Amino acid sequence: MSKKEIYLIRHGETEYNKKGIVQGSGIDADLNETGRNQAEAFHRKYGDVPFEKVYTSALVRTHQTVEKFIKKGIPHEILAELNEISWGEKEGKEPTTEDNAYYANLTKSWSQGNITLKPTGGESPVEVADRLKIGLKKIIENSHEKLVLVAMHGRAMRILLAEISDLHLQEMDTFPHQNTCLYKLEYCYNEDKFEILSRNDVSHLEELEIG
Repeated sequence: MSKKEIYLIRHGETEYNKKGIVQGSGIDADLNETGRNQAEAFHRKYGDVPFEKVYTSALVRTHQTVEKFIKKGIPHEILAELNEISWGEKEGKEPTTEDNAYYANLTKSWSQGNITLKPTGGESPVEVADRLKIGLKKIIENSHEKLVLVAMHGRAMRILLAEISDLHLQEMDTFPHQNTCLYKLEYCYNEDKFEILSRNDVSHLEELEIG
């Protein structure tokens, strides 16, 4: 039975993460010192895993998170379809009390099933899911690759994990996603089905005392 194993990780911390500012797909932020340390810790634990390909979004924070794997010569493919959700006109701005209430109401609406609702100038979960499916299809179609590393983003990861679990998108927040958390996935080609083997694994961060 032909299978593919996917190590799916979220990027390391940025200053926007640290300050609680939404980045989305419109902010191409670098990792901060904590994020670089997280990426280093991930590499220390998983650097010997024989990945055949590294996939990232088009945003630099994912590239920097898996940079040491790429520098080893592992083939790297950028898929813009894996980019974070667009949070629209408020991306990159220090949130006001009103902004925080706006986002809280937005995500609450999503959890209640209104998954076509989008932030002003941004994307809805349904729109993100549609492009993520395109990116995932490209990864799956490379059936000769049996073990790959995929680096992407928090909200997009939650949407993707809900999709492959056949859950309604309103349940996406059931998937926790710390910076550099690892989800191990297995895809069975014969059954066209995913299995989540491990969830939100941050054991590599224990040495940093931030896990």
